[in-house]
Amino acid sequence: MPGSDPLAAALAAAISEAGTLALTTFRGPLRHWTKGNASPVSEADIAVDALLRRRLAEAAPDAGWLSEESEDEPARLTARRLWVVDPIDGTRAYLAGFADWSISAALVAHGRPVLAALIVPAEQALFLATAGGGATLNGAPIAATTGIGLTGLRVAGPKRDLDRLEAKGLAPQALPRIHSLALRLARVAEGAIDAAFAGGASHDWDLAAADLLVHEAGGVLTTAEGQALTYNQPDPVHGPLIAAGRARHARLLGVMGARSGVQQAD
Repeated sequence: MPGSDPLAAALAAAISEAGTLALTTFRGPLRHWTKGNASPVSEADIAVDALLRRRLAEAAPDAGWLSEESEDEPARLTARRLWVVDPIDGTRAYLAGFADWSISAALVAHGRPVLAALIVPAEQALFLATAGGGATLNGAPIAATTGIGLTGLRVAGPKRDLDRLEAKGLAPQALPRIHSLALRLARVAEGAIDAAFAGGASHDWDLAAADLLVHEAGGVLTTAEGQALTYNQPDPVHGPLIAAGRARHARLLGVMGARSGVQQAD
């Protein structure tokens, strides 16, 4: 897929380079500190952010920029298209030496992702998607699981959501926590899990690339009320979310019911 689109190829090359860079300090000594919202950040986050900004600006000089590790720039709101980047999603996992952290980048136009890449460097896994062009993992097409059954689902997400399924007699197979939210959603896209939930307070950079991956793999990612996500808003924060294959997602919405309130992202 990247070879057919110069911009997709540039994104794939940039995120692969970023993955290589992040691996140079993974499980090694590096400086890290805590940001104002009590979340960790490391020198690896900053280095990957700078690399991707250089490479993606070269690929699409007209595109705006929104990243977890860059100061928000109001000019992004009027940009015709926008790069949305998470330099390291799952920094706690990265610092602890776990493999389930990722790097993600998406190109957003008119509020929706049209091009996406997500790499899991410690697993040598590269996910790519283009709007209308499908989704791949290491070059092979991927697809969300089909069907409408809810009993015994392989599910990842906050315990409160798994408990709600359990209370309804659905006996979900609770999987180990996936520290990177973007990767949790990508696991739905590849069919490794049947459904994923996210608590409130996730941001554009956590979601944009995974959103396109899920949809291009035949799945759906929406709010708990069934609404599609819109990106590049003044406040790029989202509430509780549900991702699954299309038919199963519709049933999950009905079973779980609407949720409200902003909770800690999980």
